[in-house]
Amino acid sequence: MTSDLLAPLDLAFWNIESAEHPMHLGALGIFSAHSPTAGAHAADLLAARAAAVPGLRMRIRDIWQPSALRPLSFGSATREPDPGFDPLHHVRLHAPTADFHAEAGRLMERSLERGRPPWEAHVLPGEDGLSFAVLFKFHHALADGLRALTLAAAILDPMDMPERKPRPEEPRPGLLPDVRKLPGLVRGTLSDVGRALDIGASLAVSSLGVRSSTAFTAEATGTRRTAGVVLDLDDVHRVRKAQGGTVNDVLIAVVAGALRRWLDERGDGSDGVRPRALIPVSKRRPRSASPQGNRLSGYVIRLPVDDPDPLGRLDTVRSAMDRNKDAGPNRGAGAVALLADHVPALGHRLGGPLVSQAARLWFDILVTSVPLPSLGLKLGGNPVTQVFPFAPLARGQSLAVAVSTYRGHVHYGLVADAKAVPDLDRLAAALAEEVETLITACGS
Repeated sequence: MTSDLLAPLDLAFWNIESAEHPMHLGALGIFSAHSPTAGAHAADLLAARAAAVPGLRMRIRDIWQPSALRPLSFGSATREPDPGFDPLHHVRLHAPTADFHAEAGRLMERSLERGRPPWEAHVLPGEDGLSFAVLFKFHHALADGLRALTLAAAILDPMDMPERKPRPEEPRPGLLPDVRKLPGLVRGTLSDVGRALDIGASLAVSSLGVRSSTAFTAEATGTRRTAGVVLDLDDVHRVRKAQGGTVNDVLIAVVAGALRRWLDERGDGSDGVRPRALIPVSKRRPRSASPQGNRLSGYVIRLPVDDPDPLGRLDTVRSAMDRNKDAGPNRGAGAVALLADHVPALGHRLGGPLVSQAARLWFDILVTSVPLPSLGLKLGGNPVTQVFPFAPLARGQSLAVAVSTYRGHVHYGLVADAKAVPDLDRLAAALAEEVETLITACGS
C-alpha cells in the first residue's frame, strides 16, 4: 500500500469537522440472529476480516512539511497505511440493547479518532437474542457513500458478484504539465472559471426570496438522534407509474410531503416554506468504487413543502430534477463542491471553519441516496433485514435524510440534532403516511 494526497473535496471534509459536527457517514444494519451469541460472533468476524482490507488500514495524516516530490503539499493531508493498525481499535461489541436507534444516535455523536484509520464498526446485540445490529461509521474524507459501501461489504460475508475486468490505472500527473497539452489546459482553465462563476451565481439565486423554517437550523449542541422507516418499494413504483418521473423523484416528493405534515403538527407552519434541499450526485463510474475518497457533485432544489397538493408537490420535484439533469452535475448551486478543486491545500486548512459555517447559506436540508446491492447481505450467515443510511449534519443544520432501496423496500435513515428535533420519530412516521397519501391521490 502506498500513500496519496487527499483530493481537494476529501481535504475539505477533513478540515470542516468539529467536535459538534463530526463528518462521518453511518449505516445501521439490522440482522436476524441465528443464536443469542450471533452478535459476539459477528464482532469477531469483523475484526478478523478488517485486517485483510487495505482500505480499512489507511489513516489520514496532516502535512506540514512539503517534500521535494510534493512541493505544494503544505497544509494538505495524505492517506497512508497505519503501521500500528489494530482492528480491535475499530470494532467494538456493546451491551445488549432494546433500541438500536437510540444507541446509534449516541454513537453518531462521537467523532472518529483522527490519528487512526477513520472508521468504526459497533456491534449492538439485541436484548431479545433474535437480532443484532452493526453501526458502520466512515469519515467523509475516507469515503463517499458508494466507497463506504464497498469497504463495509468487504468485511461482510462474501457475495456472489459477477466478475468484471479491472479498469486500467490512469497515469499520475507529474509536477509540471505536458507542454503538448497546454492549449487544452488553457481552454480548460477558462471553462473552469466560467463554471465557477455560474455556480456562484446559481448559489446566490438559490438563497433568495423563499421562507425557510427554523426547524431546519440549530445552534451546535453536539447531540444526535436517529430514526428510520421502511416502505414498500412496490408502493413507490405504483406512484411513479401513475404520475411519471423516476423513483428518486417520488422519494424526494415523499420527503417534502412528510416535512409539511411534520411542520404543521408541531405548530411551525408550512405556509411559504420551500427549503433548499441538496441532492448529492455521484460522479463515479458505474460499478466502480475506485479511486478512494469522494467523487461528488450535487443538485439543489426547492422542496415544495408549502404546496397542499401531494401530486402538485411531486410534479414540482420532477420538473426541478429534470432541469438539474438538463444542466448536468457540473453546473448550478449544487455543484459548489466542485469548487474545492480550485482551492489550494492551505486554503482548505485555513478556510475550513469558515466554509463549515457557510453550509446553511447553501442548503437547508440534505436528501441523499445511498446505493445498496440487490443481493442479500449477511454476516456470519445472519441476513440483513433492514439497513438505514445516515448522513452527517452540517454546521447550523438540524436534520439530514438518507435513503436506500434494499431487497424490495425503501429505507429512510434520519439524523437530527437531538435537542433541536426531539420529535424525529414523528417525522419518520410522516414519511410512511405521505406514501399512503400519494397512493390515494393517484387513485391507485
